[in-house]
Amino acid sequence: MPNAERFMDAALAEAEAAGKRGEVPIGAVLVVDNKIVARSGNTTRADHDVTAHAEISVIRKAAAALGQERLTGADLYVTLEPCTMCAAAISFGRIRRLYYGAEDPKGGGVDNGVRFFSQPTCHHAPDVYSGIGEREAARLLTEFFQAKRED
Repeated sequence: MPNAERFMDAALAEAEAAGKRGEVPIGAVLVVDNKIVARSGNTTRADHDVTAHAEISVIRKAAAALGQERLTGADLYVTLEPCTMCAAAISFGRIRRLYYGAEDPKGGGVDNGVRFFSQPTCHHAPDVYSGIGEREAARLLTEFFQAKRED
């Protein structure tokens, strides 16, 4: 994992940009052959689309850029533990590795909640690495929701 921090920093930058746009500050980058192929933050509010999570957006962008629906050999870096919907997209996309920052005890679907990759109906499970950039990812989310409560 020599470049994990560098790629997570890029995901954190996407999260910060999303927060500045009024989106929940979650960011993701998709890496192939040690190069960022796609990057995105949440765009659910801007797109009026509940499926426009950072993970889904970055998977769509990467698939379009690479001209393929399967992302075998790709690594996904995301600032928050993916929800069940995003975990399914990661599985269907055949993503090789998932790196995420902060755990999501309430809405996560990887190490919390349904634990999608552990289900017998899951056709592909990536290698999962958690806690990379966790403090910064959690800080962005905490500050975002504190500001929302103050408004």
